[in-house]
Amino acid sequence: MRSRLAARSARLVLAAAAVTALAATTTACGPEDNGAADSAASASTGSGGGSDNSSSDTPSTSGSESSSSNSNSSGSTDKAGSGNGDKSGYGQSCGTNDLDFTVTSETQAGGYYLVTAKAKSGITCYLDVNTPSVSFGSDADGVASPVGQGGEDPIKLTGSAVAYTGISPKTTNDDSGVEFENVIIATTEDDPDPAELKLPDPATVDKPIVTNWSTNSSETVPVIV
Repeated sequence: MRSRLAARSARLVLAAAAVTALAATTTACGPEDNGAADSAASASTGSGGGSDNSSSDTPSTSGSESSSSNSNSSGSTDKAGSGNGDKSGYGQSCGTNDLDFTVTSETQAGGYYLVTAKAKSGITCYLDVNTPSVSFGSDADGVASPVGQGGEDPIKLTGSAVAYTGISPKTTNDDSGVEFENVIIATTEDDPDPAELKLPDPATVDKPIVTNWSTNSSETVPVIV
């Protein structure tokens, strides 16, 4: 009987020792396990941080592309601007072929022709020479003499802006003269491309005169002074 109790007591002691050892082992492993978990969490967080940084790089790249796009856009605008600046006649003296002309017959001062000059579409130019060169035919007798009326120097022509000059084909009081159906006009005497304008009605020409250019048509009624 006593031997059985002793054996039982020994088993209880061994069981208690086993429980104590197990508890010690669990306690010792706990912090290590927590440390491993913390390391794993840190590694996970680090990985996540790298991903965030990668995401933040994306807008930076987009910004560079946008900047490049804007740069290209500016380049196109500059190119277009220089193209506009290359228009023929821009900022230059008006050549005869830069202008469109109209001729009307007026009754003042015994009758004269009013010539209106306007820059062609897309052209800006200046009438630097105050008086146009005007003639009827190629003979020297048909060259109009300037009378100095009106006059603005220079006159800028562009868009709807116009300039006027008045031409009197005959200043004599007799029946002499030669009839013409056209008048030749140029912005300068040495213009290589003068314009030949059809008159509204045939003109008897004898000692013709011409006024200066003016933006006011009332200043271009040609009279001998």
